[in-house]
Amino acid sequence: MRRLIFVGLICGVIGFGLGNAFWYLASPLWIDRKVSETFVESEQTQVLATGQFNGADAVHRGAGTVRAIETGSGVIIRFSEFEVSNGPDLYIWLVRDGGLKGSADVKVSETLELGPLKGNIGDQNYTVPKGVDVADFKSVVVWCKQFGVLFASAQLQ
Repeated sequence: MRRLIFVGLICGVIGFGLGNAFWYLASPLWIDRKVSETFVESEQTQVLATGQFNGADAVHRGAGTVRAIETGSGVIIRFSEFEVSNGPDLYIWLVRDGGLKGSADVKVSETLELGPLKGNIGDQNYTVPKGVDVADFKSVVVWCKQFGVLFASAQLQ
């Protein structure tokens, strides 16, 4: 009887751990986080660069427009009509190189983290730290820090 209780306890603990791991890794595949941040353009705003998001591969899809916009108080990276495959631990990075083909291209380039992805669908804004020249960066990417994987990229022009 003790053996049965011990085996049941061990199976319960393992099942609980595997279930939580599955939920953490797989739930982003069917749960979307929608964002709808506004941005009001004025006479003081100037578009510095634009680009179109593309997915990294058949699993990691991306679409939408990105613009680097000079405002009176700094530079904003603005995503419009944005959509990307959801995943764990996604961040927005500026990447010094352009023409990125995959994760390896991002790993060998200089990057600047702008913060965690706010949502995998919708319009959103990211502030570029003061003193950073956006012209030094040729791409904006959605990057999975946990697994070192490129989800989507946009070349700035």
